[in-house]
Amino acid sequence: MMGVPIRVTALWDEEASVWVATSTDLPGLVTEADGLDPLRAKLDVLIPELLEASGALVPQEIPIEIVVAYPRGRAAGSGV
Repeated sequence: MMGVPIRVTALWDEEASVWVATSTDLPGLVTEADGLDPLRAKLDVLIPELLEASGALVPQEIPIEIVVAYPRGRAAGSGV
């Protein structure tokens, strides 16, 4: 049975042209990538590493909820 998901917020940084991910559920989590798929791949590696470094028991499967926030005026289907 999977536990409560770790909630990650992904914000588009227009100036740097990257998605920036942070989480209040996992202090220290900050990463960026030029697309959502690469960002997810980074999170799949970083989250277990951060949990292990904090001394937490790391389950085989870690549920992750990614909340994507687009800047004003940019539609979800705009190719970001």
